[in-house]
Amino acid sequence: MTSEITLFVNPTAGRGRGARAAQPAARALRDAGFSVRTVLGEDAPDALRRAKEAVARGTGALIAVGGDGMTSLALQAVAGTATPLGVIAVGTGNDFARSLGLPVRDPAAAGRLVADVLKSGAARHVDLGRVGERWYGTVLASGFDSRVNDRGNRMGRIAGRFTYDVALVAELAALRPIPYRLTLDGGKVEEVEAVLVAVGNGESYGGGMRICAGASQQDGLLDVTVVGACSRTTLLRVFPRVYRGSHLSHPLVTVHRVRAVALEAEGINAYADGERLGPLPLTVECVPGAVRVLAPPGPG
Repeated sequence: MTSEITLFVNPTAGRGRGARAAQPAARALRDAGFSVRTVLGEDAPDALRRAKEAVARGTGALIAVGGDGMTSLALQAVAGTATPLGVIAVGTGNDFARSLGLPVRDPAAAGRLVADVLKSGAARHVDLGRVGERWYGTVLASGFDSRVNDRGNRMGRIAGRFTYDVALVAELAALRPIPYRLTLDGGKVEEVEAVLVAVGNGESYGGGMRICAGASQQDGLLDVTVVGACSRTTLLRVFPRVYRGSHLSHPLVTVHRVRAVALEAEGINAYADGERLGPLPLTVECVPGAVRVLAPPGPG
């Protein structure tokens, strides 16, 4: 283990929490005897380039400071390499950190945990989802939820902090079933009308919505959650159950556990780890043990 590690910082995460969180995290790591370098970028592509350069130079770990978006960016640099990933979770959702039992919005505690795991050498290997060359750690969303994101992005800052709520109401008003074609593990084909299809490497997205409740990051499988065609009233009644994961027992919901799935639907974009991937069709595969994460032992 090299004593030099890299902090990968998003200064805008959590309305500025990223920049503030870097300081106590760095202090905790230096107190543990590590030499800490900080990587910032002018934008996401520049930040990723710098992170990949740090990995290529042999940094002992890449530590993402921010939310799920920053963690997702860091995954693009470390997945498939021997460089472990640490997470100082200070964003709004933090689903990847929560799934691994990491501290949330406590950068000093998260920094100490990263240092302890680095010293013990007990990093966990966890699975990742992969679409082409793009990696993700939590959930790939398509359908109703991705349409809400699309609409919110088009609105920009028109509605301010209520943008997501306004987009959600608008998409509910326009709700209609989407014809999907799913090819499971390259063989079985399912043609369904659904409100949404989510492909989970982890359980949750959106800050704790357990759309793929029960998904494991260490089983080599993806959990494909299909919410069938339904009315606005039914969706409003069922969707709050997502926070408990109890929606999976509803007769409208079907779950497939697969190594890979191809998704096809007209006019639908996909988002993974909250970041836009692009339009369907696309194929998702699970890559077992694709990344080493500085996290305590757990069921994953």
